[in-house]
Amino acid sequence: MSQFVLEIGFEEFPSRFLPGLERELAERFARALDDDGVEHESIRVLTTPRRAAVLIEGINPVQREAEEVVPGPPVRVAYDADGKPTKAAEGFARTQGVDMADIFTLTTDKGEYIAVRKRTGGARSADLIAAACPAIVAALPFPKRMRWGSGDFTFGRPLRWLLALFDDGVVPFEVGGVISGGVTWGHRIHGAGPLVVKDAEDYLNVVTEKGGVTPDPAERRAMILAGGNAAAEAVGGRILWKESLLDEVQGLVEHPVPLMGDIDPSFLELPRQVLLTSMESHQKSFGVEGPDGALLPHFLTVLNLTPQDAALVKKGWERVLRARLEDGRFFWKTDLASSFDAWLAELDNVIFLGPLGSMGDKTRRLEALCAWLAKASGTPDGVDEASCARAGRLSKADLVSEMVGEFDTLQGIMGSIYARRMGETETVAAALAEQYLPAGPDSPVPATLAGALLSIADKADTMAGCFGLGMIPTGAADPYALRRCALGIARIVLEHGLRIDVRELFRTALALYGERAWKLAPADAQAKLEEFFMARLKNHFMAAGYETLLVEAALAADTPEGAGIDVRAAGARLAALADFSRREDFGGAVLTFKRAANIIRKQGQEGGAVLDGAYSHALLAEDAEKALAARLEEVAPRFDALWAADDFASLFGLLGELRPAVDAFFDGVMVMCDDAPLRANRLNLLKALVLRLGRLADFGALQM
Repeated sequence: MSQFVLEIGFEEFPSRFLPGLERELAERFARALDDDGVEHESIRVLTTPRRAAVLIEGINPVQREAEEVVPGPPVRVAYDADGKPTKAAEGFARTQGVDMADIFTLTTDKGEYIAVRKRTGGARSADLIAAACPAIVAALPFPKRMRWGSGDFTFGRPLRWLLALFDDGVVPFEVGGVISGGVTWGHRIHGAGPLVVKDAEDYLNVVTEKGGVTPDPAERRAMILAGGNAAAEAVGGRILWKESLLDEVQGLVEHPVPLMGDIDPSFLELPRQVLLTSMESHQKSFGVEGPDGALLPHFLTVLNLTPQDAALVKKGWERVLRARLEDGRFFWKTDLASSFDAWLAELDNVIFLGPLGSMGDKTRRLEALCAWLAKASGTPDGVDEASCARAGRLSKADLVSEMVGEFDTLQGIMGSIYARRMGETETVAAALAEQYLPAGPDSPVPATLAGALLSIADKADTMAGCFGLGMIPTGAADPYALRRCALGIARIVLEHGLRIDVRELFRTALALYGERAWKLAPADAQAKLEEFFMARLKNHFMAAGYETLLVEAALAADTPEGAGIDVRAAGARLAALADFSRREDFGGAVLTFKRAANIIRKQGQEGGAVLDGAYSHALLAEDAEKALAARLEEVAPRFDALWAADDFASLFGLLGELRPAVDAFFDGVMVMCDDAPLRANRLNLLKALVLRLGRLADFGALQM
């Protein structure tokens, strides 16, 4: 079996490009080899900032062979009466590149045809790979592409070399003016090269031993972890590893060397978040904490070389970081000399979003909306309206602070820190820190109720303003992250179990904007907001693993008049429906109740009798309809009690009690009889049933 290696050399890539590059190369080569019938055992892709290497092992040197039977014209057309080949037969043989002696008769269900056997495959795998490489390399996608020199070829960064070897032979091709060969380049300091690679099997040894490069991202990561942990142990601490930063750092180096540096202990007076942000965002370094959880006056950075004078390099890193920390200390002291009142005044000069006014206006709306939410949710856990309102008013104050002006990722966090320093309650401070959660589908929701309500208010205010201006997401375009806002509201309500009417939430948020020159009338904006939110809620439930039909049935349930949009109840109802769907009698129950729902829906569409669920006992003629009416009346008080208690599992259990009476009704009663009053009464009896069942789910939406 053979081996192939392709190394694409380029100027330094941003580390964020590398994971996608690894994935694309692996997928594209796997697909190309499969399409060409080249058997292989494994594909491995390794990347550094300056190279991407594809290593394919266990390659069959020869393309897979196969025999194919190619049918031609019918025998009656291929030969004349004397059995001689006609022009049709000769043309077929000529097209297939064979002699008439190679033609045979193929018997099929449709008759006899002439045919030929052709063998495909057998080409050299090296030739097929050489033909595939240029297209694969040229088509690699990047977040941004660039052009260099006078050519038209574009790539993530300028190409510098191509190494391509199939066993010990060069695989010849050209991409972007660069011709493949058997030469690579190593680390700029520890083995610059050029370095000759004799065969594919020797590639890793050459770039590692002679080039001073660690090409495997997983190995670089392990080296950083091991070296960093050892250095931290030597100073009595542990590294505060941040996964996203660790991924970034390993993608910035080819020759990782962890280095522990020191900071002046006086900087420890700064908040923990400020110190860590200064280290991580500007210097790509990690903090160190002691056994008590407090930060130690050290930091860990990762070099891309083994320095001749480690002490000198360490001193240089410390000097650069000190300048950053000095800036942080200046911002910290400047902010502490200010006040929330001063910042709130400045917010009136900060634009929120075009016609939607200033950030000061937004905080005043949030103040009112948070108070409304606190009241609407019943203010459990001792959270009062005043605390929630105060959190809303202070929510954006830190945006004009010096610290957030420098470190925008600290918005909300610094507001929380300043709130504690300036005498605000813990409830308010915690809410400010959590107001931007959840930041994505995998991000946690706010832990505190006040934080949850502030986050809901912030998102609802943004959605209401954007929809009023007609800025509704279309396709992939969502510049104001309104989908994330809707999903965040849904997740917070569900995870906190809040009974909040989302319809009234949006109505209140729109009303708090006051009179404005909206592009959409408030009623239209409200309708589109609700439609948009329900679509995101549906997607959320499907992403959680619920079947699409169950989600649609649960969300399409007919809620009582004026009930609004109760997300918490919808989630509980869906969970109960999903449990009910796993019962053996689910299919039969759905068909029974779906039949009732479909009859009522059809009669409503055809404009028949008025159906309001009010039936007359005097018109109940058949035993089966009397029994159904009695069963409905017996179950009604229990249904209402269970509904009030949100006991949806028990409510679905009631369906099992109702179903025999409903089945007997359909078996023994002619609903659409000729007697109009009798027919209307029977329809209203079914309507009474559907009115209750429809509150649980739209059985008509289920397919069995």
